[in-house]
Amino acid sequence: MVFETEYADGILKINCLDSIFGFTLEDSEYLMSFSLDKILEFKRVERIILAERREYEYDFDQTAMIVEIANLYDKIVNKDRILEDPSLFHPTFNQFISQPLQVLQFIVTDLLKKDPIGAFVKIKRMTRLYELKLEKSLNKNERIALKLLLSKLKTIKSMLQETRLIKNSSNIIFGHKIGDRNPYRIIFNPMIRPIFMLTRYTSLPPKNSRLVDRYILPGNIQVEIFKVPDKVRLYYFLNAPEFRLDDEKYAILENARRQLAEHKPSETEFTNPDKVREIFTNIGRDLILQCGGKKFSSKEIEELTNILVRHTTGFGVLELILNDEKLQDIYINSPVGVTPIYVHHDDYDECETNLIPTREDAESWATRFRLFSGRPLDEANPVLDTELFVPGGRARVAAITRNLSPDGIAYALRRHRDKPWTYPLLLNQKYFSPLYAGLMSFIVDGSRSILFAGGRSSGKSSMLGATMIEIMKKFRIITVEDTLELPVPQLRNLGYNIERMKSRSVITRVESELPAEEALRTALRLGDSCLIVGEVRSKEAIALFEAMRIGALAHVVAGTIHGESAYGVFDRVVNDLGVTKTSFKAIDIVTISGMIKSADGLRRFRRVLEVTEIRKHWKDDPMEENGFVNLMEYSAKEDMLKPTDTLLNGESYVINEIAKRVREWHGNWEAVWENIELRAKIKKTMVDYAVKLNRKDILEAEWVSASNEMFHLISDQVQRELGGLDSKEIFTRWNKWFKQSLRGAI
Repeated sequence: MVFETEYADGILKINCLDSIFGFTLEDSEYLMSFSLDKILEFKRVERIILAERREYEYDFDQTAMIVEIANLYDKIVNKDRILEDPSLFHPTFNQFISQPLQVLQFIVTDLLKKDPIGAFVKIKRMTRLYELKLEKSLNKNERIALKLLLSKLKTIKSMLQETRLIKNSSNIIFGHKIGDRNPYRIIFNPMIRPIFMLTRYTSLPPKNSRLVDRYILPGNIQVEIFKVPDKVRLYYFLNAPEFRLDDEKYAILENARRQLAEHKPSETEFTNPDKVREIFTNIGRDLILQCGGKKFSSKEIEELTNILVRHTTGFGVLELILNDEKLQDIYINSPVGVTPIYVHHDDYDECETNLIPTREDAESWATRFRLFSGRPLDEANPVLDTELFVPGGRARVAAITRNLSPDGIAYALRRHRDKPWTYPLLLNQKYFSPLYAGLMSFIVDGSRSILFAGGRSSGKSSMLGATMIEIMKKFRIITVEDTLELPVPQLRNLGYNIERMKSRSVITRVESELPAEEALRTALRLGDSCLIVGEVRSKEAIALFEAMRIGALAHVVAGTIHGESAYGVFDRVVNDLGVTKTSFKAIDIVTISGMIKSADGLRRFRRVLEVTEIRKHWKDDPMEENGFVNLMEYSAKEDMLKPTDTLLNGESYVINEIAKRVREWHGNWEAVWENIELRAKIKKTMVDYAVKLNRKDILEAEWVSASNEMFHLISDQVQRELGGLDSKEIFTRWNKWFKQSLRGAI
């Protein structure tokens, strides 16, 4: 059988559809021999692709092993012509070695191409056999003949021994049976790509790797984490349903994909991805039934439909990865198609994955990001900052192209939780202490201004989203973002009164979008509201701080900013962003988050490191004039965020300012502290119940929002009935309500 072949740019592609000889090099001696012949024909082969209903691609290193054998074959047979030595065929000597010479000729010209490991083993065994014969032989001419034969055997054996294929198989061929393909199955691990997909993947974890963790994602997506010998980076092995289908289902999907391509959505339709997905899901389901899917169960049809839509109108492998809530960052480096996707895992830090996107993937994603965002990505605009919403996850996307990245398109995705973060969720992860949760809840109700600061990936946006849930629903909220990251739709579904505004990105600078400072000024004219700024980056800081300073805002104001300390925030805001020192005093609280490392450097943990209040008496330098006072500080020894003496002794300027405006708290620090501790106790109790009952759902926004509302309602009831905020009574009533709610939810 002769296979159709294509060759371009060092890639040899062999069409194996309907092959009776198998589809992979490791399983088929015929395909291995055919590939060697084509390597010798085309000279420079760097990758081999065997294509049927799936493509099996052998990367540069694996292909290099086959190329080395092909070159060795060429050297032995065509260049050096080792077996054409006339002395081997001299009648005086040939009579003793004619039979082994025929066997050796077969090994070199036939077996070496089909089964190089078998050829090496056969030559080793022949060498031992004829060495024994030489020792026993007494005939002079026979001894000369055997020495000639052994010289050729040892030469070929030595040449084979130096190849990477034989070196890699040295530990697995003891007792090898000629024709056994198992050694090749161990050595070769091709990347696989079903025809309906663009992304390639490896079907086996790295050799000698050790399983560390295993879990299942929604949609029956299996994830395994492996420790690879001599590597500090772990291996993230994703096994999706589309990787495990049989050939019949692959054929149905491919037929459905070809027909679905005729229904390609227009650019206008792409601006409403949810609607497009709904339409194509219905069309895809019908096509799968038409293409032979009627024999499958409704569950199987739904699975095939989801796979089809995911890899046609969806974002393919990105949707699979975004299903994993344990991932925060996803990196697709240029040149796309050469390196795997890397991810940052909450438990295992940076991991290499078994997924390798193609250039077609990268171009397809770029087109859709441009359409969805309305922002350009081209030579004039080499950066695109946008957001991605897919079933199971959402992410912020940063894309760069050739003018900025010489090797072509690259992506970085910051995954956000599909559901909002909450204080109890973060508390459960030891991100901060219960007292911090109680303190921040108190400060939010006190309508103060807060900045969440820290380095990249420190959790600033998560903290900001969780803090929004602490705002009472009776207050309106306005958000201003250049890239939509805050959980506005989720909070809106919970009954929050929110108006979202999207401003011009400081990176992409799309002229049709309003600059951040103008968006912020507009927000200030939209009525009395809490103001949430996704990130303080540029000129909008001047408008924001000025508005806070003159009292234009009567509710909580919160945002995020890059900074490793309170003074770092001051330096950035005043010296980099141009805010006056007087306006900076409008900030009440700066809470700093950061990454804590283990002693071996292999693990990292997110923690709130300090809570600093900004006092108002200083004139020039808040550091020198004691304008920064810490209310809480992180203790590495105890892995705990602890209150300072300033907080414990009731000397906080900000908290006392809040207390001045509440009759029951004015001049009564004990009552203030009890209220903060009450809020902390409620958050901790929710976590305790979640752990005890194995009910992580009660830490989610729906429960936390309801708990916050009930806390305020019960506080009002107790105040009316008892004439004061009795913390014990408030907790007792709240706890009774919470237990009843838990029973009702079962």
